[in-house]
Amino acid sequence: MEYVVSIVKNIALALLGFLDIALLASAVLSWIDPMADGTLASVLYAITEPIILPFRKLLEKMNWFVGFPIDMAFLFAVFTVLILQTVIEVLL
Repeated sequence: MEYVVSIVKNIALALLGFLDIALLASAVLSWIDPMADGTLASVLYAITEPIILPFRKLLEKMNWFVGFPIDMAFLFAVFTVLILQTVIEVLL
């Protein structure tokens, strides 16, 4: 049973690590070329936007950070991924 838990933990941490890197790459790409429409930008958008979108909708619905120059939805998504990584590492 410990072996199965270990495998699930490693897979979850690997996926969250990949998502963390994708979020970072998306942020860097948005700073370098905000209007990027190449294959890399499309792939990063397809990976990261489903994670960021719920936070963006929630912030818009709550009317928080309106006009704020930093994409707070992105920061909330990054913090959520980091918190999930920590929780999985500690609990499993």
